[in-house]
Amino acid sequence: MTATDATTRRHPAVDGDGYVTIEDISFAYAAGAPRILADVSLSLSRGEFFVLLGPSGCGKTTVLNQVAGFEFPTEGRMTVAGRPVTGPGPDRAVIFQGDDSLLGWLNVYGNVEFGLRVLGVKNPERQQRVRAALEMVELGGQAKKYPHELSGGMKQRVQIARALVTDAPILLMDEPFGALDAQTRTTLQDELARIWAATDRTVLFITHDISEAMILGDRIGIMTSGPEARLHDVIENPLPRPRERGGPDFGALYQDLERTVTTAKARRPGLDGEVGTR
Repeated sequence: MTATDATTRRHPAVDGDGYVTIEDISFAYAAGAPRILADVSLSLSRGEFFVLLGPSGCGKTTVLNQVAGFEFPTEGRMTVAGRPVTGPGPDRAVIFQGDDSLLGWLNVYGNVEFGLRVLGVKNPERQQRVRAALEMVELGGQAKKYPHELSGGMKQRVQIARALVTDAPILLMDEPFGALDAQTRTTLQDELARIWAATDRTVLFITHDISEAMILGDRIGIMTSGPEARLHDVIENPLPRPRERGGPDFGALYQDLERTVTTAKARRPGLDGEVGTR
């Protein structure tokens, strides 16, 4: 089956197994204010890599913040493993863009270890988990370096290791590679795909980059522009793993996604359509 054939099959947002569910959520910062999100529904399967794709300012990060428990919907509800989301929890780890969340006074080892100390994990288990996480992101030889001594790509590896070490089954990633140069970004995309395959985490990944969505996602959800942003379409990614950039199937899928993103950006708030099923 070619990419073009496969992407004529559009999947409703409820196609996931319900491990993470977002049910008709809307969000506004104050009563009477314009809604940032409008009636967004989504279901993620356990172990799925789901990418939310859309232009800047379309509410992608707001969706992630709702799942993380940092914000709460004005309407609708969210569940993780059947339990309502009432705030942040140890079952969800968040990886942000940039390095602002790294602790400058701690070295790489200390930054990765920090969350385990907060959770009360004792040695030698803590030490074993930190070393395993650093090896997973290929930073085993950099444990004594401090954030100011690291490249942008290495800092993002530290953030990924810090999320992995907690054993949180869900990773929420908000454009983590957005500030990196193209070559480093490509390398880390491939590394993340490898890590995900080895750890079987459930990932919600935010991006505005179509190629990045194609390389990483099992399914790709496309947001409309805001205000009142909605989930315009959900596409199952037909490309086999490990994925290679280039080739006719890659190009066909890129063109299909580009057309869909363009249509979604042109949607009039509150007037056009629901999740695509064509």
